[in-house]
Amino acid sequence: MTWIKTVPPTEDPTVAEAFAEVVGRYPPEYGPVDPTTTRLPDAVQHESITLAHSLIPAAMRHMMAGYAAMLDPKLPLSRRQHEMIAATVSAINRCFY
Repeated sequence: MTWIKTVPPTEDPTVAEAFAEVVGRYPPEYGPVDPTTTRLPDAVQHESITLAHSLIPAAMRHMMAGYAAMLDPKLPLSRRQHEMIAATVSAINRCFY
């Protein structure tokens, strides 16, 4: 679980607006997690790296918009390469996901 305080979009319309804006830019496979098919531990089932930025919605917009731009399919890295980079960084950081 994240130790960073997060603000759910349901509790703050500014966060909801920023969250919807940035999540809409991600590739479709980054959509909502299907709890029937996920293998994440219960402790992190409802975690969101995007919402870790929810205390400062303007920063969330900029940070996550940059991330979405890096995932653009028109860029030279393939989806497979993105995932390999993410998996390697997660393994180095001993991260659940």
